[in-house]
Parts: sequence; C-alpha cells; structure tokens
Amino acid sequence: MKKIVSLFAAAAMTVSVAVAQDINAVTDTFNNGMMELNMGNKEAALEYLQSALAEAESLGEAGSAIADNCKATLPFLMISIAKDYINADRFDDATALLAKAEEAATLYGESSRAAEAKALANQALMAKANEFLKAKDYAGAIAVYNQIMAGDANNAMAALRLGQCYSATGDLAKAEEVLMLAAENGQQKQAYKQLSTLYVKKAQASFKSKSYQQAYDFAIKSNEFLENANACKFAGQAAFALGKNEEALPYLEKYVELSPNAKDANQMRFNIAATAQKLGDKEKAKTYYEQVLTDAKYGAAAKQQLDALNKQ
Repeated sequence: MKKIVSLFAAAAMTVSVAVAQDINAVTDTFNNGMMELNMGNKEAALEYLQSALAEAESLGEAGSAIADNCKATLPFLMISIAKDYINADRFDDATALLAKAEEAATLYGESSRAAEAKALANQALMAKANEFLKAKDYAGAIAVYNQIMAGDANNAMAALRLGQCYSATGDLAKAEEVLMLAAENGQQKQAYKQLSTLYVKKAQASFKSKSYQQAYDFAIKSNEFLENANACKFAGQAAFALGKNEEALPYLEKYVELSPNAKDANQMRFNIAATAQKLGDKEKAKTYYEQVLTDAKYGAAAKQQLDALNKQ
C-alpha cells in the first residue's frame, strides 16, 4: 500500500514540475514580447505575444494570468502596427491586420478597441481608394469606395468621391445616385457642386453635337443643383437653337450677370438686345445695346440699332 501511495506522489510531483516548467517558458515568451515592444520592435513583439497566448491557454487555469495580459495587449499592438502600415502606404496589410484586431478585441471583450480597429480599417481603405483616385485609376477607386460603403452605407465622403469616379467614367446614373446619398449625409454643398458640373459637361457635349433639346435639359438640371454661368449659357443658346427665344433671354441675361467679364459676354449682350428688339421689348433692347457701344466688334451695329429705336 505504501508503495502505491509513493508512486502517486511521485507522479504528482512530476506533473507539478512539468507545469512549473511550462509556466516559466510561457512567462519567458511573454517577457520577450514585452521587451521587444518596449524596444519598438512591434512585429517581433506581436509574434511573441501571440505565441505566449497560445501556450498560456493550453495550460488552462495555470496560464490564465499570462493569457489575460496577452489579451489586454494584443489588440492595442495590432492597431499600432496597422497605423504604421497606413503611414507606409501598406494599405492591404493594414486592413488585414485591423480585421484580426477587431476580431480579437471583440472576442476578448474589448469593445472600444474593436470599434477603433473598425474605424481605422475604413481610414485605411479610404486612403487606398484616394491613391487610386489621385492616379486616375477610376476602376480601382470605385472598387475600394464601394467596399467602404458595403460596410458603412452612409459614408458621405466615400459616396462623394465615388460620385467623382463615376462622373469621370461617364456613368451618369450611378454618379447621381451616390452623390445624392452624399448630399443626404452631410456633404450637400460638395455633392451638388459635382452634380452641377457633371450636367453642365453633358450640356456642353450635347450642344456641340447639336442635340439642342438634350443640351437644354442637361443645362436646366445643372442649374437645379447649383446655378452657374455655363449652365445658363448653354440653356440660353440651346433655347435659341430650338427657336424658343423668350425662354432663351432670361438664361442669357443670367449668364452675363454671373460672368460680366467673360470673353463672349458682349456677344451675348448684343444677342439679348437683338432678340428683345424682335420680341418688341424696346427698353430691354436699348439697355443691352447701350452696354456694348464701346465694343470694337458690336459697337457700331449697336449704335445703329439704338438710334433706330430712339427714333420710334
């Protein structure tokens, strides 16, 4: 009986010594990780701490204290490394590591760290997309901005820049869709400016191809988002081309009001005066003829018409 008890005691002592040795080994791994971290060697520290966590968890209760210390440090460390990756334009590495950081922080009950990792991942994706946009790689930018919006459907800045990309590729419908979304989420001024520019370019192209009704419609649409001189000009000229003189006049008047020093401003003033004269609006005709009397090209004709009007 004494022999059997002695065997059990020896076995227990052997297990205890083995556990102690394992704990010492895990402690050394953890300490090495913290030493690397203090020295600024973050990636080496990450490897050590990940190994320490796996080893500590395998020891159960005996390794719980070290495991808890690893869990408290790892999400912070991953986020810190990811920030370094972003600063080095290693966006894919950053987003991959941040996904792991968010997963780990969520698992360890570190909700604030998880939220930080998620927000930083969006920043990394935004930076990556912006680099594509800067390089005019619109396909690449569109893919990444859409990736951002897949996780954050109301991201106004991503929507704004996505609209810019769709505009550049000529996808009018998509551009308007995402720019309106940007407008609804705090970027109305910039979104409307982009939409106005988009439609005035369409108006210009349509006018050049002599699609006057389309040019007129696009110009009006441009002005709905942001009144601007060029939209007024194309609306007026397109209306003239369509024989809608009365509709043309207010747009051309607005054009010279918004761009009084434009190269073609006096031409527009003369056209306004001549059209008003045809429509029987003598006072408006006189007003605009008087504005071009000193113009080298239109002055003589303006004076002739003005004299005729004054005699009536």
